Amino acid sequence: MMKTMDQRALIEADTARFLELSLDALLAGGLKDAEDRHLQQVLETIKGVPAYSAYLDAQGVDPGSILTLSEAKALPLMTKSAYINAYPLAARCQGGSLTLCDRVAVSSGSTGAPTFWPRSVRHEMEIAVRFEQVFRDSFRAHEKRTLAVVCFPLGNWVGGVFTSSCCWHLARKGYPLMVATPGNQPAEIFRIIKALSPQFEQTVLLGYPPFVRDVIDQGLSAGIVWSEHSVKFVFAGEVFSEEWRSQLLLRTGSSAPAFDTASLYGTADGGVLGNETPYTIAARQFLAKHPDMARSLFGESRLPTLVQYDPSSRYFETVDGTLVVSGDNGVPLVRYHIADRGGLLSFDEMQAFLKEAGALSFMREVLGRGVQVRPLPLVFVFGREDFTISFYGANIYPENISVGLERPESIDQVTGKFILEAIEGVDGAPRLRITVECRPSCDGAPGLKETLQQAIEVELDRLNSEFRHYVPKERKVPEIVLKPFGAPDDFPLGVKHRYTRR
Repeated sequence: MMKTMDQRALIEADTARFLELSLDALLAGGLKDAEDRHLQQVLETIKGVPAYSAYLDAQGVDPGSILTLSEAKALPLMTKSAYINAYPLAARCQGGSLTLCDRVAVSSGSTGAPTFWPRSVRHEMEIAVRFEQVFRDSFRAHEKRTLAVVCFPLGNWVGGVFTSSCCWHLARKGYPLMVATPGNQPAEIFRIIKALSPQFEQTVLLGYPPFVRDVIDQGLSAGIVWSEHSVKFVFAGEVFSEEWRSQLLLRTGSSAPAFDTASLYGTADGGVLGNETPYTIAARQFLAKHPDMARSLFGESRLPTLVQYDPSSRYFETVDGTLVVSGDNGVPLVRYHIADRGGLLSFDEMQAFLKEAGALSFMREVLGRGVQVRPLPLVFVFGREDFTISFYGANIYPENISVGLERPESIDQVTGKFILEAIEGVDGAPRLRITVECRPSCDGAPGLKETLQQAIEVELDRLNSEFRHYVPKERKVPEIVLKPFGAPDDFPLGVKHRYTRR
């Protein structure tokens, strides 16, 4: 069945809007239009998506009774188990048909069962705005010839193809941008860097943080002088520390993390929901230096990913400390519970906090003059709660451990990947075990285990007040197990790493 004229017109209109409007114009609606757009999307989903109206019926809600924003905000949460897995794929699409969609991504949850997320090219246009924010506001890619190297895995997974497509939309809009798609193949990445990067003013690597770090280190061994290529980074898929960011940039000769890096907050189901900006990176750098202030702002002893978002594109709410999002996709989402712990801050709330904390002079120093700070709201994301280990009643987070591994005395010996677990010791008392992956070049330097033990204990004591107060002194020193690079049982190559084991 061919797409109707109305359907084709909608695709053309959304595409034209992205291509013809400036970034300023695309972001002009923001808060002003957010609630109207959210209500409109809810009403369109109720009217046009068969599964959603059936879902509301099953939840005891009359679909025809929803008329106002307050009623929309009271709708039952949409969950993966009760909605996504309970209704046929086509019934969850607009019009009850897959014909409006022309591409599909696949994700796998904890069970490993695939979930399909269809979309149309028009659904990519709002996501392309997130990439434009990064490439324009951070990298000035509208002024510089730029090579974008997509290092996410290519295939049915959302990362690689979706990222490539959004970058192609930027090039089509007029950005002097060439997109290379080697995927997660280091040899292909190096071949592109050596052949093409010298012909561009800057090179952007886009990928999963641990993999990109490996690429940089392996590239140094392969003779690539990264500082010659004005390297920038776009990350997604994992929370990382500011120490990690700084150590990575040391290898590429960068001294401007707020303008040379950006992390995306994205999911297979919702697309890219928000992005780091120079403003959020500068704020996060300050908070990394002042963990007590970070704890008072975020409520936990770990530093979350901090991004800005466009509320007229993705409408966020919080429920019991977890994030809920609504947005137009191939499978429209209405109050979808994405199970990430986190929270929301208005731009004014963030500014007031930074002023009270005495951070504004630091922010001005990092950002410099003339940088456009967009007054968009912020969302902070810790990730899933099941990545936390309980030890003597203290919640131990992978983010706390990462900082201990990223100190200068050990950074060249370990990859940054580890497995955190609480085990029963030989005396029956619990022990904190951390299995650490060594770099291929690790020479097994004497005292590495002791160095890591000391560094991790110091950082846990500094960052985590529960660890500091709950854990007996004699149990604070972690047990370190060193494993070779790519050890198949703990650090298999080519798959997303899991940092905790129960």
